[in-house]
Amino acid sequence: MPRYFEDIEVGATYELDGSYEVTEDEVLEFAEKYDPQPFHTDKEAAKESIFGSLAASGWHTASICMRLLVDGFLDAETSMGARGIDDLQWKQPVYPGDTLHVDVEILEKRVSESRPEMGHVRSKLTGYNDDGEAVIEWKADGMFRRREADE
Repeated sequence: MPRYFEDIEVGATYELDGSYEVTEDEVLEFAEKYDPQPFHTDKEAAKESIFGSLAASGWHTASICMRLLVDGFLDAETSMGARGIDDLQWKQPVYPGDTLHVDVEILEKRVSESRPEMGHVRSKLTGYNDDGEAVIEWKADGMFRRREADE
């Protein structure tokens, strides 16, 4: 069911269904292509790093959490993109074998002054590993279609 601007409540936290298991092959493939630092691409070098073993790139972690957000919260009919993110923080390393899940807290919302069919929603996404530790967090300014503008 589509989630319109009017359906989103300030102060609510949405615990999204779905999870994502991070695999070693995927960590290596992503890092080779986008973030080729030794602790992401070389298991032996990673043992000597501050991580102690192969760790996923933070950008990989962000991409996984974005996928979970798209699958569990955003809707093709009502999501109108985003204006940006702030306060991106990698809280804990993500390792092969970790399973990630996310929640979204709604911080504020307002109707667009220039586009009556759209509302702006400020939210905080937090991604967690299977031990319940926060591994990533960001605040985003999303845009959602308004149901009232369609009526």
